[in-house]
Formats: sequence, C-alpha cells, structure tokens
Amino acid sequence: MSAATKLLLFGATGDLAQRMLLPSLYGLHADGLLPAALSITGTARSEHDDASYRAFAAHALDTFLPADRRDSARIESFLARLGYQPLDASNPAGFGALAHKVGGGDGGLAIFLSTAPSLFRPTIRGLEGAGLAGDGVRIGLEKPLGTDLASSREINDAVAEAFPEDRTFRIDHYLGKETVQNILALRFGNALFEPVWNARGIDHVQITISETVGLEGRAGYYDGSGALRDMVQNHMLQLLSLIAMEPPARFDGTAIRDEKVKVLRSLRRMAPAEVPHLTVTGQYAGGAVKGEIVRGYAEELERESTTETFVALKAHVDNWRWQGVPFYLRTGKRLPARQSEIVVQFKPVPHSIFAARGGQLQPNTLIIRLQPEEYVRLLVMAKEPGLDREGLRLREVPLDLSLDTEFAGTRRRIAYERLLLDLIEGDPTLFVRRDEVEAQWEWIDAIRAGWAANGMKPRPYAAGSWGPSAAIALTERDGVTWHEG
Repeated sequence: MSAATKLLLFGATGDLAQRMLLPSLYGLHADGLLPAALSITGTARSEHDDASYRAFAAHALDTFLPADRRDSARIESFLARLGYQPLDASNPAGFGALAHKVGGGDGGLAIFLSTAPSLFRPTIRGLEGAGLAGDGVRIGLEKPLGTDLASSREINDAVAEAFPEDRTFRIDHYLGKETVQNILALRFGNALFEPVWNARGIDHVQITISETVGLEGRAGYYDGSGALRDMVQNHMLQLLSLIAMEPPARFDGTAIRDEKVKVLRSLRRMAPAEVPHLTVTGQYAGGAVKGEIVRGYAEELERESTTETFVALKAHVDNWRWQGVPFYLRTGKRLPARQSEIVVQFKPVPHSIFAARGGQLQPNTLIIRLQPEEYVRLLVMAKEPGLDREGLRLREVPLDLSLDTEFAGTRRRIAYERLLLDLIEGDPTLFVRRDEVEAQWEWIDAIRAGWAANGMKPRPYAAGSWGPSAAIALTERDGVTWHEG
C-alpha cells in the first residue's frame, strides 16, 4: 500500500482526539514523519469552520503536549494541515459536503473512525455513497467494536460491505506500546528464552492491568461494558496471544496475526459449571486510594449496578506448547497502583545441590512491565558474599533492562503515534484482524454466559485494595501468589 495523502478523523472534537490523536499527529509532523502533502480533515457534530477548529486543536496541544515538545513554528505548520467539516453521521445528506471538503477518495485516503456502535452502518453507507470508500481508501476502527460476538459480527459485516479486510485496520492501542512490541524482540530475537518458553520450562503466567481511577466521566460507556469487555476481551487477550504464540515465519501482518489467532482459538472454553471456579468478579466500594477518600462505584454512578469493575480469571491454552500451564489474568479499577505487567514464572531447577548446605532456591521470574515504567526484569539466584560458615546464603537478584534508561536519548512515543503512522502508511502488522476479534469474543461470551447461568454478581471490594479476597484464593489454591511489586 502507498502512503495516504489525506487523513479523515471522525470524532475530531472528542476526548480521544484532544488527548491522543492531535498530540500524536503533531508529534509525527514535528519529527518530519508525515507525508509532506498529507492534509488532515476533522469531522464531528460540533459546529466549527477551519479557523475555529485550528484554535480548538491549538488549545488541545497546549493542554496535553509536554512542555519540551512545544515549538510554536512547528505547531503553526501543523495547524495549517488541519481542516474541518461538521457532520451528523446519522444523516446521509451530509456526506457529500464531507467528500467535497476532503477532496474525494482518490489519491489515497485514510479514515480514523471512532463512533458509537449504532452509527457504524449509517457511517459506512454514507462514506460509500459519497465516494469515500473506493480502492484507495483504508479505514481504522477504534473500539468498542460490539459488546458480544453477534454485535461484533454485525459491525464487521457493515464495514466489510465497503471495506475489504486488507483495508480495515482495527485498533488496539496496547499494540502500539513499545514494550508490547518488545515482547516479540525478547522472545524471537534471543536464543535464551525460546527453548524454555513452554510447559516444560514455565510454571504459570500472570497478566495484570490495574488502574487507580474510577469512572472518570465514562459512566455511560463503562456501566454497559464492565471490566471483562473493556479490558480482557481486547488488551489482555492480545498480550496473552503475544506471550503464547508460536514463532512466526516473518515479521509481517499476515504471519504474526496468523499465529496470534491460533492461540486465541486454542483458549479453553469455560463451561457454565466451571465459570464460578475459574473467574472472580468485583465492584469497588468506598475506600482510600493513594491517601484520598473515594466513593464506591454505585455512589459514583448514583444507582445500583451489577457491572463488574474487577475481574480475575484462570485461563488455559490447549496446545502442545502450553498444556497444563495456567494463565492468570487480573484487571480492575480503584486498585492500589496503576500498572500493566506480565509475569512469567519459570519452573524450579529439577535438583538443588544447595539444600544440604542451607541454600534456598527460588524459581526464576521474568517481569515485563508495560507501564508506568517500562522495563524487563529477570530475577535470578546468586550467592551472597561470605565464607558460608553458617550455611550457604542464596539470594534472588534482578537483571534489569530499563527501557527508559537504556534508550534515554530516544523519545518515548505515544502508542497512537505508531498506530496512526502505520494506518497512514498502510502497514497492518499492529492491527487486529477480524478472525482475532471473533475468537476473542467467543471466549468472552462463554464466560458471560456462565456468569448469567450461575447468577454471579460482583463481590464488593474496598477501593485501594487488590480486589475481592476470592481473587487471592483463585491463585493461592494452586500455590501461586499474585505478583505485586
């Protein structure tokens, strides 16, 4: 695919555009990475003309750009790329004016579509009717893409009526994070790990994405979604697939996504009777986070709700590499710390030569921290200095690769910078294919069906804690403790 010369942003006045999209596009522009001829057209319901939208974008950059990235000349030249056309996506009549503003679909057009699920079909039809869905047009789709397999298929069918799969780019912003991409480099660029990256070498894997925040103005969306659909269905299953995938033959969109979808299809489907034993749900009550008293979910929502704000679960990948290795997933709001990490717990050595001398061994642990810090840490055993007259002393010590330190001279980019540039250039590697999405939903829907069949309601947990005590029991009965460090 050739690089686009036009970019059309739906939802151009929304929170995502202000916090992420405009700063990301400016970052690419400031570093000379955008095609010189690229024009950017924003559209939303808000009434703006070009001048007022540029003022709006300037305010967003002033608010959300780090101080060291602000350059008045570069900001001015970036704003000159921007145009705006108001549009009510539910009204087909408005798309003709939008097409005129963009300059048609010829010459390479990339569309970033962030819209309510109910507007997908009319938006796609409007784009197609206005000539903005031809061969030179590709479309990026921001989540949520449905609430279950059926609604996801409905949205994907609507998109597929105008855009074939090779021109459809489904966005999961976690795949734009440098540390997530580093999972591939760590696994497939080093001879050290792959020989033990299997059920013979690994005891279990933990994936945690914890947030300290509550609803933050997302009540309408979040209460209709919950933690399982908001975080597990997309981000966490994508991380699991990268950790568990077989080595792809090439670093390209087809080979990598082929291997990811094999993992997702190998996830063991939970039967309704198993769901209460393999999953834990919770909803935060009042408590304290970082020393600040906060309200419970129902109080923030101002009504009772059965939506889960926390979920922990035990998953299995039924294939040769991972048979018998549990994957523990945990995510929630109003937890003690904001962090995203993957912990790979290796099996102990088959025989300790140190036990008779008092030396105690711990199995090796690999920690991949995605945020807020970015590092890879391997915990290994070392002997403490000394003459050992009272016994051998062994201690776990970290081998650290801090990406923040090691690449201190390289700017850490917003995930959307990478994804927007890949959309503009037409590289699908870090986007999610339809068969991946559907495999994810099939597994998630089985869990939700089990919750319904068993009448499971979320258990209360104090804000500022690590969720319901049942989440601890989920791992402890297997002799496993959640990593909290």
